[in-house]
Amino acid sequence: MHFHQRITCAATLSFLFLSLFFAGHGSTIAFRGIHQDSLRLMDTLLMDTSVLRGRLPNGFTYYIRHNAEPKDRVVMYLATKVGSILETDNELGLAHFLEHMQFNGTKNFPKNELVDYLQKAGVRFGGDLNAYTSFDETVYQLPIPSDDPELLQNGLKVMRDWAQDALLDDEEIDKERGVVLNELLGGRGAQQRMRDQYFPMVLNQSRYAQRLPIGTKESIEGFNHETLRDFHRKWYRPDLQALIIVGDIDVAEMEKQVNILFADLENPDDAPNREEYTIPLAGKNQFIAVTDAEMPQTVMQLIIKHPEADIKTVADYRMQLIKSLFNQMAGSRFAELTRQSDPPFIQGGGSIGGFLRGLDAFTMYFAAKPGEIERGFEAVVTEFERIKRHGFTATELERAKENFITSVESSYAERDKRKSESYVESYLNHFLEGENSLGNEDRYQLGKSLIGTITLENINALARQYYTDSNRDILIMAPEKDKDTLPNENTVNNWMEAIKVSDIMPYDDNIQEEPLLDELPQAGTVISRQDKPELGVTELTLSNGMNVVLKPTDFKNDEISMTAFSQGGTSLYDDEDFLSAAYAATVVGGSGLGPHNATQLTKYLSGKKVSVRPYIAERSEGFNASSGKKDLQLAFELIYAYFKVPRLDMDVFEGYMQRIKASLANRLDDPDAVFSDTINAVLYNHNIRRTSMTIAQVDLIDPQRAYDIYKERFADASDFTVTIVGSFTEDELMPFVLQYLGGLPATDRGEQARDLGIYPPEKGLQRTVHEGQEQKSSVRLYYFGDYDYSEYENMQLDALESILNIKLIERLREAESGVYGVSASASYAKYPRHRYSFGIAYGTSPDMVAPLMASVFDEINKIKQNGPEQVDIAKFVSEQRRMLEVQLRENGFWLSHLSGSYQNHEDPAYILKYLDELNKVTAESVKAVANKYLLEERLFEFVLMPDAQ
Repeated sequence: MHFHQRITCAATLSFLFLSLFFAGHGSTIAFRGIHQDSLRLMDTLLMDTSVLRGRLPNGFTYYIRHNAEPKDRVVMYLATKVGSILETDNELGLAHFLEHMQFNGTKNFPKNELVDYLQKAGVRFGGDLNAYTSFDETVYQLPIPSDDPELLQNGLKVMRDWAQDALLDDEEIDKERGVVLNELLGGRGAQQRMRDQYFPMVLNQSRYAQRLPIGTKESIEGFNHETLRDFHRKWYRPDLQALIIVGDIDVAEMEKQVNILFADLENPDDAPNREEYTIPLAGKNQFIAVTDAEMPQTVMQLIIKHPEADIKTVADYRMQLIKSLFNQMAGSRFAELTRQSDPPFIQGGGSIGGFLRGLDAFTMYFAAKPGEIERGFEAVVTEFERIKRHGFTATELERAKENFITSVESSYAERDKRKSESYVESYLNHFLEGENSLGNEDRYQLGKSLIGTITLENINALARQYYTDSNRDILIMAPEKDKDTLPNENTVNNWMEAIKVSDIMPYDDNIQEEPLLDELPQAGTVISRQDKPELGVTELTLSNGMNVVLKPTDFKNDEISMTAFSQGGTSLYDDEDFLSAAYAATVVGGSGLGPHNATQLTKYLSGKKVSVRPYIAERSEGFNASSGKKDLQLAFELIYAYFKVPRLDMDVFEGYMQRIKASLANRLDDPDAVFSDTINAVLYNHNIRRTSMTIAQVDLIDPQRAYDIYKERFADASDFTVTIVGSFTEDELMPFVLQYLGGLPATDRGEQARDLGIYPPEKGLQRTVHEGQEQKSSVRLYYFGDYDYSEYENMQLDALESILNIKLIERLREAESGVYGVSASASYAKYPRHRYSFGIAYGTSPDMVAPLMASVFDEINKIKQNGPEQVDIAKFVSEQRRMLEVQLRENGFWLSHLSGSYQNHEDPAYILKYLDELNKVTAESVKAVANKYLLEERLFEFVLMPDAQ
């Protein structure tokens, strides 16, 4: 079950009339090419004309759209207006339980044949094939290839079965109880225990507070089979359902098939009315403070609720933009507050947005530093009081508008490259909320037209409208040990009243217009070139020794991505310098650049589609960067500046260290943190490079040493390899490559990363940790050791991972009902030594730890003795084939693949024969790697059990 909440924004017309006029209600206009002076606020927003909408005589709704990205793929969603809010007292959790049952037997796919069939087609259960249940709806998703007519037809049959033909077999229902109980169990902990206390208040004692989708232990264990079937019969009906199909398909043919398959869906004669529930305003202020022994931080929220308004008209859409600008500017102010040398909180902020059914909210929040809840409260509330009194500045609004326009233009430029998945949410919103989905052209034209009409007064009026003293909830969540020091409602009200009468100065928008660089660097030259036409790649060596790899693509219209690496990293520094080295890039990256501090740099980059982030990892250093074509030169300027003119801002450093310390103060009250720390301590003998940081260790980070290490790591460009992928031509790119990358200094020091010798023990062991008050357990099983690294071996280990995932889900979840989820994961490394790790993880109840572990080893031994079944090998091959088809059309995949290949000294052209190499995966080859690497003497067992007390 995936908790889901839809966000809508309120529309308010009180200050929308400047520079605009409106005509009669109910009119509809076309926005294409519209000018500002012809906008009419009360006109209804247009629905996307590129989607075919229809409604069958039985009330079943459908949306069908052709979209070519990704090629030969289609996504299908079935939405039904059925959620936990419709449950009676003896049906608690059944909407969600029913969602589970749709995967356990339908008319055309009995038992577990649905998952089995789709896995054979390369569809991953959980990753691709999935569903969620919320308060008000249940939604099923199925992404499948569209180039196989039989598979496409069967995909529609899956949707038809989900609509009304779940089998709901007695035995399958009873088996699924255990799965759902484990999902419930996995969600239990400090957050859930506190939520159970505060939900009735924040949901205003409404029906929603009593209808959490997961249900209760008692209801899941005890409901009658016929009660579930009756719930299904009442609510799974065509007048409450919609099918959304977006992808590389023939729309007319798809509509024809939808009519054939779904026209016979029936509404029951005694169908109950689908009542619409909302959360009423309480009409009063409310307060609650809740504590828990496992809560690691104190968090406070102020939630000021307002009636929800739909986004139906141009005026509503304009108001949505106003709120977006407000939230963006408020976020910038709070980012600036965190950069102080003594920040008033760990994290804080606020925004205006959707809350839950029928309500919007203005929410302020902060995570307090230990013992400083009043200070955090004062800082957050004072900032919004400042905004309410003095408003934002004209320059803040100008930057926010620039960012908005850049975002709109970027989306519009990629309109023919949009992924099919990106359209689904807006069509879901149309069906569930009645909000029209704007087409790409209309969204662009309307956004560009409206943004110029939004004034500073429009923005500033929002604070006065939403920051009010009525319908306000104050919620405090804190560690149990701090219970006696928490403020009560009167105290908080007094804090708020004191802020209202305090003297608050307007915000000073400190802007700096200096260029990043004083002068252009001396351009370098290309001294060698090698073209690899089979990959579409050009390899260059510059005069300073830097290697540059270029791959122009047409996968996106305006996306250029870069990554760089150089050997060395933190491995070159002794343990006493390790933390300074590990945090060096973070400290420098957060300090600004050249003449600009961090806040000024953010302002300097407003409206720019550009990002550059330096990093220092254990065995390498480098940067990750991205930009659009227009800002490509700026991206290269930033890269050059991070090499040549980095900054150290002591205020930012000290503030960051304070926030780290505050976040660590109660970390070990969290059972999962204790479990994780134990695993790392046992595996790596408490090595500082593998353990979580403590408060005492924070003081080991020396800012000057971190700065010096950063400069050392980026002092020599000669051993850097930069990979650039995206929408560029060589002619466009090379002047910047030569000027800014070729102009970097080189010392030819030829460094190599060190082997630190940090490895798990040779022999496996067992550890049990007793932490936590909930009756739940976590199991982590690991195999470690030396590895025969090769492309062949890697593929076999990947196959073992995939196959074991299938078998463990079938055994632990479907057959034994002992887990909600289980995962097997393999990893391997070429450097500094050829090593592998293989892990298995799941959560369950304490009494099931031993029997499920026995089942895990039984499945492993079956593969070791007999090899995997051919059908599971076929599933792995199909998944890999289908996944690679999509990946080969993605910039991100190529960036990672090329850079990773060069870093490992491997031929990137291997990917071109990967699909053929899959034929080498056999039962014998997988059996061999299982026997080679899943050895009992290399097994490490870690179990988290509840506290013995």
